[in-house]
Amino acid sequence: MKRTWLNLTSWNKSLVTEAIESGVDAIIASDDLVDRIRELGRITVIAPEKGDLKIPGDVQIIRIRSKEDENIAAQALKSGMVAVRTTDWNIIPIENLIPIGGERLFAFAGNLEEARLAAGIMEKGVAGIVIETDDPNQIKSIVSYVREIDSEKLEMTTLEITRVAQIGIGDRVCVDTCANIDLAEGLLVGNSSQGLFLVHAENIENPYVSPRPFRINAGAVHSYVRIPGNKTRYLGELSTGDPILIVDKSGKTLLSYVGRSKIEKRPLLVVYATDNKGREYSVVLQNAETIRLTDPDGKAVSVVKLKKGDRVLGYSEEGARHFGMSVDETIREK
Repeated sequence: MKRTWLNLTSWNKSLVTEAIESGVDAIIASDDLVDRIRELGRITVIAPEKGDLKIPGDVQIIRIRSKEDENIAAQALKSGMVAVRTTDWNIIPIENLIPIGGERLFAFAGNLEEARLAAGIMEKGVAGIVIETDDPNQIKSIVSYVREIDSEKLEMTTLEITRVAQIGIGDRVCVDTCANIDLAEGLLVGNSSQGLFLVHAENIENPYVSPRPFRINAGAVHSYVRIPGNKTRYLGELSTGDPILIVDKSGKTLLSYVGRSKIEKRPLLVVYATDNKGREYSVVLQNAETIRLTDPDGKAVSVVKLKKGDRVLGYSEEGARHFGMSVDETIREK
């Protein structure tokens, strides 16, 4: 995931406040500003002596005016993070540096246009943007842009229900996120990492309980759940502060975090479905009216009303997973 840093050249409370509120990952500053920054909020600070990351120990800042400067940056990238500033926003040095260590390369940008250039160089872009501005609105715009382009876009598939079976009592996980979730959004969950179902958030009015727009009653503890970075985890592993991936009907994703994970014994059922290639997948969910999957139009469908032939949204992929990461091997999960 791309990161954003703020380069604070002199004390400016409004810039620091906006950086913290916008979700900037770190602030570069001189040692005399570190304590004042930390008074306003908890954030990573990059500074010569008092920072969480040190300059030049952890991060080197290099101005590129010549090929010699570019070579210095290339050498530094072999061992750590490097933030480069080019003259007149020349992208050629950055193009040359990305293949050497793009995952550790940061580029200074004074406005949204420069941030777009840096983020899109050679399609991959730099690892992060160092925002250098006196305008708090530029911070907000750049952070919002980086967050948007960094979000995963998944190609959703339609799954056809083949059967639903009750299986008795088990441990299910209810995930309360740090975000209010919209209609047609939820978590991708399943018994196989190759086939996941879009489990809808509990944000629907019903006569039994009040809506909880931050909650997804997600499934049994053993289930896979999609998380950021093209990874999966087991639902039973999730705990407060863990990143989670909220997905909508179109496959657009939003990064959020687990606020609370509740594991309780509940009656369960298994939903079986096939994709357009005839592959069968399943998911174990709580047997209750308020637990819903999502149909192709984005409408929430209660699991107790599902029947053979109904269609719901999911996500399928080739290959398999090892410790949550995609691997090119044959694994059959049933």
